[in-house]
Amino acid sequence: MALLNFRKRDEHAPAAANGDMEAFLKDYSIEVMPRTAEKVDDFRALLPEGTRVYIAHIEGTPIEDMVATAKRLNADGYKVMPHFPARIIKDKATLADWIARYQGEANVKQALLLAGGVDKPHGDFHSSMQLMETGLFDEAGFERLHVAGHPEGNKDIDPKGGDAEVMAALRWKQDFQTRTDAKMALATQFAFDADPIIAWADRLRDEGITIPVHIGIAGPAKLQTLIKFAIACGVGPSLKVLQKRAMDVSKLLMPYEPTDVLSKLAAHKAANPDFNISHVHFFPLGGIKTNAKWAIENGGASAVPAAQAG
Repeated sequence: MALLNFRKRDEHAPAAANGDMEAFLKDYSIEVMPRTAEKVDDFRALLPEGTRVYIAHIEGTPIEDMVATAKRLNADGYKVMPHFPARIIKDKATLADWIARYQGEANVKQALLLAGGVDKPHGDFHSSMQLMETGLFDEAGFERLHVAGHPEGNKDIDPKGGDAEVMAALRWKQDFQTRTDAKMALATQFAFDADPIIAWADRLRDEGITIPVHIGIAGPAKLQTLIKFAIACGVGPSLKVLQKRAMDVSKLLMPYEPTDVLSKLAAHKAANPDFNISHVHFFPLGGIKTNAKWAIENGGASAVPAAQAG
């Protein structure tokens, strides 16, 4: 039975008006991996045309699989944004080869640059800033470069706690945006509590960081699945939201849905139009089909009906 059949909302959650949620979900993006994309017969029956689809590059995934997935999604009418994880890219020649493959075979013009989730770099790069400094994306005519954001900090960057190094990196990226033609955004790690997200976004504004924020949101999934991913990804304060939910026997077996966090963020955006979160980026931890269906049912644009998609 589908997860969504067990749907139950928190009656006490601050709810955004339908129009606020629809506006907040406009032009949302979503993430896939080559192995999960293979399980989708027709993306056009799930996602609105023109949706930005990030392709996660996990260590060990052949570049050929990444490019093939990008080619398929581009042919279906989606804005393809593959990950370029610095620590798994051997050298500048490898980076140039990847860029050439993506452009030549899949017409890719956008990229998410990040350090990557490995402890020891495979070669010359260890940060997204080093990838940007090569100048290769500019030379190739990439139109948009996104970088990672961390609303709850990042122990990989700041192992002693705090966010001094994270903020220093953001200031560097802010400077890069001002001295180049790059269209940039911060694509963030997922979080489950709106209050820390709002506080972090407001702090960026106060620090002079004007790069738009595409807030990472975990899509509908089993609670156990989300807790596992949250611990693995270093999600901090908002993990308490999941732990509190797990202690409620009535909710333990119910799938988590991002209704509460998105409703509060949408209402805040409606009341504060200059709020620097501009888009929602979904991590479909419970499956892309489940996530796409939830987005449509909660105000996101509809996909092409299956009968018309082919």
